[in-house]
Amino acid sequence: QSLPQQKLLTWLSVLECVEVFAEMGTARVWGEMGRWTIIVLIQLAKAILRLLLLLWYKAGIQTSPPIVPLNREQQQPLHPQDGEDNSLGKDQTYVGKRSSRVVRSLQSTPSLQSRHWGSPQQREESQSRRAEEMNQAATPLGLQETIAESVYITRPLLHLLSLGVWGQRSWKPWLLSAVLDISSLSLLSDLKDLNRRERAELRRRTILLLYYLLRSPFYDRYSEGRILLLLRLLADYVPGVGFVTRKWAPQLCPCSCWVEKNQEDWA
Repeated sequence: QSLPQQKLLTWLSVLECVEVFAEMGTARVWGEMGRWTIIVLIQLAKAILRLLLLLWYKAGIQTSPPIVPLNREQQQPLHPQDGEDNSLGKDQTYVGKRSSRVVRSLQSTPSLQSRHWGSPQQREESQSRRAEEMNQAATPLGLQETIAESVYITRPLLHLLSLGVWGQRSWKPWLLSAVLDISSLSLLSDLKDLNRRERAELRRRTILLLYYLLRSPFYDRYSEGRILLLLRLLADYVPGVGFVTRKWAPQLCPCSCWVEKNQEDWA
């Protein structure tokens, strides 16, 4: 990746890390109007950065988070004292004469913090495979896939615009966002030869479709009552669960009037 592309990814990662804090802090200081203003500004900045990565730098399917977190355990060297051992002519492994089993020699045993229980060959193969997967170039996108990724990137802005037009209690923003998400995934599903990170990102987006069950107004109309009823049943019949669920959901009071009322509504 070029240096400008790395900077864009860094700024995008920073925005994703601070957006919730910025929203909560702005709501505390400037109220509801300030909260929605900062939400629009952050989503607009994220969309601009992602579109630059997609259209200008040909970044392909963009993952979340933009920069993959560093796994320090995987980055540890297999043998920290390789240079010293090689200079002394010591073998790092020993092959059993009868079993042909490969074990690490005592001279090349690493420290306790970096020790692992697999054979050195397996560790080297897994590290080389991960490094190869991380260094794979992004899959080139055609016109259809570029449009699909652009739809996914601009979906938050269109959702906010629809909320401003139709209001938060309307079904139209919920339906518009769901249609855009499903359409983007359907167009991207035709791609072949995706690398591991891109396949994981598409799986993540597919799983996130379940969140629509927890978004208003679907949650207010259908999901809330059923979830609270399930929590009430768990609190009543599973020992210890009530201490957690009743603090999380004040509606789970000992009286059964709320449950009976909602059961009549569902019937």
